[in-house]
This record gives sequence, C-alpha cells and structure tokens, in this order.
Amino acid sequence: MTTPIQKSLSSRAWVELFLLAALWGAVFFTNRVALYDIGPITLVAHRTFWAALLLWALTIFRGTKIPKSARLWGAFLIMGLLNNLIPFSLLNFAQLTIESGLASIFNAATAFFGVLLAALFLPDERLTLPKALGVFIGFLGVATAIGLTHLTRFDPRSLAQIAALLATLSYGFAGIWGRKHLAGCSPTVAAAGMLTCSALMSLPLAHFVEGPITLSLSASTWASIAYGAALGTAAAYLLYYRLLATAGSGNLLLVTLLVPPFAILLGTLFLGETLHPRAFAGFALLALGLLVLDGRLWRYVRKQPAGI
Repeated sequence: MTTPIQKSLSSRAWVELFLLAALWGAVFFTNRVALYDIGPITLVAHRTFWAALLLWALTIFRGTKIPKSARLWGAFLIMGLLNNLIPFSLLNFAQLTIESGLASIFNAATAFFGVLLAALFLPDERLTLPKALGVFIGFLGVATAIGLTHLTRFDPRSLAQIAALLATLSYGFAGIWGRKHLAGCSPTVAAAGMLTCSALMSLPLAHFVEGPITLSLSASTWASIAYGAALGTAAAYLLYYRLLATAGSGNLLLVTLLVPPFAILLGTLFLGETLHPRAFAGFALLALGLLVLDGRLWRYVRKQPAGI
C-alpha cells in the first residue's frame, strides 16, 4: 500500500469522494441505531466479521492469492487492532453519550494526529511550517468543539469526547504501521486480513465484556449491522483505495471534511440530535486546518492576483 502523489480531481473522483463521505457519514447514524440494542464491542465484532467475509469472497472471486506469511498476518493483527478494534470501540462508546454528528467532527482530527505521528516516525515526512500551522488550527478546532468547561472536568460527556479523540490517535498510528509493514500488499487482501484479525480479537472480547453474542436482534439492528459491514466498511474500503490510487492522499484528506455534514444531517433528521454552536465553530476550524495542512489554501492564495 503505497502513497500516491497528489493529482487533480476529475469529475468522477469528486463524485466518488462524496460517495465515500456519505458511506462513512451514515455509519455514525447506523452505529447509534445498533447501540440501542447491543454493546460497543459487540457491534465491532459484527461489523468486522461480516465485512471480512465479504472481502474474502471478493478476493477469492478475483483469484487473488491468500497470503500465508506469518510476518504479514502479524502485521494484519496489529493493523486490525489500531485501525479497527480500538477506534471502532472507542467511537461506539463515545456515541453512547455524545451525538453521532459530534463524534464525526472529532473523527476529522485523524489527519492532524497522522501528520504529527508521521513527522515523529517516518523520516520522509517532515513537519513543515504550513503543516505545523494546520495542525495547530486543527487542534484549536478540537478544543473549541469540546468546550472550555468540558476540558476541565471528567463527566460522562467529557469522557466520551476524549474517547473519540483517542480513536483518531489510534487511526494515526494505524497509518504509520500500514506504511511501514503493508507496503506492496493488495489493498483488498490488506483490508480483509486486518478485518479478519479484528473479528478474531473482538468476538471473544465482546463475549467477556458484554456477554454472549446473540443473533436474536431487532430488524433495525440487523439493518444497521448490514449497512456498517457491507457498505460502511467493505465497500468503503474498496472505494477508499481506489480514490487513493486515482486522486492521491492529499485530495483524499477532503473526505474528512465531507463526512460530518452527512452524519450531522442524518442525526438531525432521524435521531433528533441538536449540536451546540461550538461544535460547528470547531468544525469550521478543523476544515480550515485541513485546507492549510494539505497546502490547498496556500496554492489558492498564490494564484490570486496581487492587490492594487
């Protein structure tokens, strides 16, 4: 899994970018629906297990060779822990207390943790001035979304927001691990492998923490699980890697700006959620930070004619 260079976005790429944002944005809504019936880790077990089955079916259909290397499966195990089990569980836990739209806003901080961790662990990823400024603005946006009062106390809502932020930190470490240990691996096989390991870890963990996993669930819960596994995970991963190849990693950062509006809209329409104005102010700062981070804002400013 290499990191393609930045490319211009075609009309098709823009459509796929919005589609990916819609798929991931709706996951926050469907997860909240499922959490009325099952626990956070049980939901992770369902999501990863069914998504892994779908991706392995696709892998076999395509005739792709299934890896047998113990080293590679060890890498899948760590990737599954960092990219699925930990962040999925933390975000699910957070959504028991905070709004799905707010959880999606905190999720946008993934890019900022990714940049900081890359500068620490990858020698070819320096923390330039524009990146440092973008990270600063981004974390200012996070602090704004949380609110000053919640930064100084540890009530359930504060703990939920901290959990959502820790999820993005885990995603950041996953990005570093993937670049170091999964380079050259087929994206479909890599996604199927890490989801398999995630399921193998989350199934016994869910049983131990939340009780035996049952298949006797409501229709709405099964519909939420089916969406999260088939579209929000399996299909979304395939689309993600396609966009990574066709549009580049820089342009793919835009998806983090597009996910929250979908999550907020669905939460407002179907869950009756109402976000505090500071959440929208925080999201605006996160969006600005992302535009500064990937250099898009600097390029736009340089293209403008000088004033009189």
